[in-house]
Amino acid sequence: MFSKTKSSKDPGQSVQQDQTPVKPAPPSILSTDLKVKGDLISAGEIQIDGAVDGDIRTVSLLVGESAVIKGEIIADKVRVHGTVNGQIKARTVSLAKSARVTGDILHEDLSIETGAFLEGHCKRIEKPQEIDDGKVNLMVKKDPAAVQQKTNMHPPAGKPDENKKAVSTA
Repeated sequence: MFSKTKSSKDPGQSVQQDQTPVKPAPPSILSTDLKVKGDLISAGEIQIDGAVDGDIRTVSLLVGESAVIKGEIIADKVRVHGTVNGQIKARTVSLAKSARVTGDILHEDLSIETGAFLEGHCKRIEKPQEIDDGKVNLMVKKDPAAVQQKTNMHPPAGKPDENKKAVSTA
């Protein structure tokens, strides 16, 4: 503190530390004897060999051959070897020959091995934000008669209605 000799460390050097690359965490594994009721959310990889009754949101998901999932899956990458009953939204979806999927698949890339079972619609998504935004898209089927009635309620501004006669007040 009061010595005349300078320390060997420069104050600027203490800020900069060794920046070793961080190893990714190992996957979270739900074994065959585990049954989960509720939603799963992870910022890493999940491997499921048991049963899940709920929605799953993760970066990477591996559904094992003995796994049974009832719920929506939202992920970056999904590999299915087991059973999924619900919608899958992912950039990359792979169905192995042992996969049984009942539900729609929204994807950028899709691969299906011979022997895989799929009952549902497949839709290619061009925009990744459609997968990640978490918003619910509501589609309403309108009755054509109601739409026609609604559009004829008011004439456009500046144009007289042909069915009505002008009324003069004297």
